[in-house]
Amino acid sequence: MAEAADFPGTAPSPARRRLRRVLALVTGAPLLAGACLLPAQGTAQAVQKASPAQASGSRTVDVSLDALAPSAPTEGDTLTVSGTLVNNGKQPVTDARVGLRVGASMSSRTAIETAARTTGYQPGTDGMEVTGSYEEEFDKLSPGVAQHFTLSLPVSKLHLGADGVYQLGVSLSGRTAAAPYEQVLGIERTFLPWQPDEADTKTKTTYLWPLISSVHLTAETASNEQQTPVFREDDLLKEISPGGRLARMVSLGKDLDVTWVIDPDLLASVDAMTDGYQVEGADGTPTAGRGQSTAKQWLAALGEAVQDKEVVALPFADPDLASLAHNGKNVAGTLSHLKDATDVAASTVETVLHVTPDTDFAWPVEGALDPSIVRVATSAGADKVIARSDTFRESEGLTYTPGAARPIGGGTTAVVTDAALSTAFQRDMSHAENSSLAVQQFLAQSLMIGLQDPGKQRSIVVAPQRMPTASQAETMAQALAALQQSTWSQAQDLSDAADAKADPAASTRVPSASAYPSSLRRKELPKSAFEDVESTQSRLNKFTAILTFPERVATPFGRALDRGASTSWRGRNGQAAGFRDGVAASLGVLVQQVRLIEKSDASLSGRSATIPVTVQNRLLQGVDHLVLRLTSANPTRMRIGEGAFEEQRVTVAAGHSQSVKFTTSAKANGRAAVVAQLYTEDGQAYGPAVTFDVKVTEVTPTVLLVIAGGVLLLVLAGFRMYTQRKRAAARQAEEAGADSAGEDLNDDGSGTVDTESTTGSSHDSARTDTENTEDTEDGRGSGHPEDPEGTEGTEGSGDSADSGHNAGQPTAESGPDTGPEHAGERSPDTASGNAGPSATGERVDR
Repeated sequence: MAEAADFPGTAPSPARRRLRRVLALVTGAPLLAGACLLPAQGTAQAVQKASPAQASGSRTVDVSLDALAPSAPTEGDTLTVSGTLVNNGKQPVTDARVGLRVGASMSSRTAIETAARTTGYQPGTDGMEVTGSYEEEFDKLSPGVAQHFTLSLPVSKLHLGADGVYQLGVSLSGRTAAAPYEQVLGIERTFLPWQPDEADTKTKTTYLWPLISSVHLTAETASNEQQTPVFREDDLLKEISPGGRLARMVSLGKDLDVTWVIDPDLLASVDAMTDGYQVEGADGTPTAGRGQSTAKQWLAALGEAVQDKEVVALPFADPDLASLAHNGKNVAGTLSHLKDATDVAASTVETVLHVTPDTDFAWPVEGALDPSIVRVATSAGADKVIARSDTFRESEGLTYTPGAARPIGGGTTAVVTDAALSTAFQRDMSHAENSSLAVQQFLAQSLMIGLQDPGKQRSIVVAPQRMPTASQAETMAQALAALQQSTWSQAQDLSDAADAKADPAASTRVPSASAYPSSLRRKELPKSAFEDVESTQSRLNKFTAILTFPERVATPFGRALDRGASTSWRGRNGQAAGFRDGVAASLGVLVQQVRLIEKSDASLSGRSATIPVTVQNRLLQGVDHLVLRLTSANPTRMRIGEGAFEEQRVTVAAGHSQSVKFTTSAKANGRAAVVAQLYTEDGQAYGPAVTFDVKVTEVTPTVLLVIAGGVLLLVLAGFRMYTQRKRAAARQAEEAGADSAGEDLNDDGSGTVDTESTTGSSHDSARTDTENTEDTEDGRGSGHPEDPEGTEGTEGSGDSADSGHNAGQPTAESGPDTGPEHAGERSPDTASGNAGPSATGERVDR
């Protein structure tokens, strides 16, 4: 941005803030302690910076500035600087001396950036060395050997003038055999912000503290009632463990005045670890996770840290808004995913942290905007978009840094973050020198904003990288702590910065799509990524429609689809595609648990029959809202129900199978293909169809007549056998009665029937009949299958009569026409020997 070439200085005041100095000293104390504990780190850095190229002149010795405290000194403070020296030349350096040089104050923010990039000694610009006993001497610096130094002096000895940002140089002077005179052989520059008194108008500074991670949780759950979650790996445990990146972010952020920007997916993932979880193994076998207690501790610490702080919730899984706008907005259903991810964000944060977040902010990657990104970002309900100042180019006539709030039309506000401050900590901050220089440059840029126009109140927003490393977070916290203790800045929430009055001179024009950085566009998710997500979502909708408890599947898979479009996949399209394929495969496994059982070909004899089709459910919950349709491919040969097909509602309990029966009718002989297909209630096909053949053998009327005739002949034959047996039994009874009458005549030949004898004979005859009946029931009477004429029964009956006592002539009750009550006249048995017609469904033995 354009800035003023100079800024008006202000005269120092004798007023002192003793408490402010104490806080500054406390902040600087860790730096001094770190300097004592970092010799090995400084050596490693010095060795890394040493180049095989020949070193000469003021680049002969590498000077590393590892610590400076206090970062923003005031009058009466003592400044301490420590670092490392490494001779990169081929000759030893003798009579070496390390000292401090104070250059002129910086005239603008651009001048600070230029000075930070300058290497080598610049006479005049780097200023004169501070004289006195504030230097450290070395007899000799051997090539490649690191030497450590510490300089300490009162700030008053620096002779700083008006408020401003001063260049501070740490130089190494000495001699070599090739140049046996004193000269500057190495120098390192940093910046010293100097404003000892409270500013009349402080800059309101908002610092975003992002809690965002990459995708860790899959869509899979264990096959149990608890639905134990499955993680891709256990890297999240490392991040939330003591010393891990996210653990450091929480412990550092709790003592800072920051706005927490949180991805709800991170909270959901850590919360899923608290009740037990599994981790995918290298061989595909999940193993039990070990981070339950760590997850609980991290969430408890985070909950305490965010109390009474502003919390901004991003849409679930931090979707890549730019990729969606450029490649996914034309894929049907994609924008609804963004809306769903926004809606679930607030409930997730409230459930896990018990705080109400602000969901009005959208944060595109690196704050880069174009009109399509703005439209997509606001489509889900956000009315504030976090941009960056290198997107909004200010006019050349603007001599100061404007405030963050910019109305860009349509009721949308762009919250423009400061690019220089936001990118200050993107280097490797594990090196002490990088960390120290970053802190000083950050503070210098912040002070310079206030000095550009001291009477103008402005709100500045800083949005660092989305996922800072642990060392980057520590450096950020160090710089922020110094800033919040400074005399020129005060903390402010993001929502207040967005609601601040916009500067009418600030740019509000959103750049065109062609101005979007090509370096960012190359890393975007392709259109196929969003097509994959929508394809899987369509299958998910179809599957959950049949479930008794659809939320048990819709929730984990819905959130997994959100993760498939996460910003964390940028530059990793291959891994992103693998994750999306894994989600689709996991859903496919569940879908296949509800299916039709394959059927073999069947035969149909007769005009009608029932065909069973089995639906299997191997899920842990029941399925409903399914319709099974059985269709005849040739309805002229075979009909299903009343037409070409029939449908029936299907409900199957968990872990069971259900057979559904369909009535069919045959019209002609031959094969008929039959198709069984499941459908959802809205008519969408579910799962693969099952096809089988039915061989139809039609029964003609001629065949029916032949069968009926055969049955009639069997009936007639049975009736004839029955009448023959009855007549034979009657003859046998009549002959037996005649014999008895001849034996019972009186002596005088009168033939008179003796009443008493007759009566006795009648009783004997009755006894004999009873005995014959029992014999018949035992299979030895007239109905025995081996004696159809009953001759053996007749002989038995005669023997009984002969052996009886006073067997007389038969009475009317024992005559030949007494009917079936007589043993020889018993009706035919209907056992296997029965030749009559059988009952319906009875097997007839012939």
